[in-house]
Amino acid sequence: MARAALFHLLRSQSKQLISRNIHSGYPCRLATWSYTQYAKPNINSATSIFTVQKRWSSQATTTENDNKISIGPRKGREEEEDEKDRGVVYNGPISSTIKKVKLLSLSTCCLSVSLGPVITFMTSPDMNVILKGAVASSVIFFSATTTAVLHWFVSPYIHKIRWQPGSDSFEVEMMSWLATYIPRTIKFADIRPPETNRPFVTFKANGNFYFVDEEHCHNKALLARLTPQKATHDSALKNL
Repeated sequence: MARAALFHLLRSQSKQLISRNIHSGYPCRLATWSYTQYAKPNINSATSIFTVQKRWSSQATTTENDNKISIGPRKGREEEEDEKDRGVVYNGPISSTIKKVKLLSLSTCCLSVSLGPVITFMTSPDMNVILKGAVASSVIFFSATTTAVLHWFVSPYIHKIRWQPGSDSFEVEMMSWLATYIPRTIKFADIRPPETNRPFVTFKANGNFYFVDEEHCHNKALLARLTPQKATHDSALKNL
């Protein structure tokens, strides 16, 4: 009962205070005070949301910068590769295939040399030692011979040519017996007709044979300088 009476008293006093303010001309201040009282939480919440968005945007910017930093070396590598590919006027169409075949041949040769004798001596314990040695030697010889023949067959193949128009020399990339690329510089004055029955040979220079796939060499001026003999024959036939 005491609480009810107290609540009734407070309610009546508040009504009287509001009526006095209205009659005295302060309704706007009361409305403004109530608006600011209710608007402060909204402003605080908006400020907190803005702060969170600002933090998120800063984190996103940092992540983007990190990604740019990590991508930087890749761009540098791409620029280096572009610099290496500048001046390239010919690419061998089966260069990657030749490299894969050579790597396969080298791997089988190494396995035959290292594991061939062991397998031969362990699988046939009753066989004569001389016969085992002959079998192991035959396996090694056959594997090494096939690898050597493959290298001899594809060694004239030019994998890449770099040449600047007007220059008296050009650079070629050949493949070693270990399937690695070796650059060589050749002068046009050193080019000679091959004069050999060896297959897949286009010209000879400095005692080495070279082969260029004429169908995939789009630079006709360079091709004409690499095949002077064919150009001479063609001109002789035209004169006839």
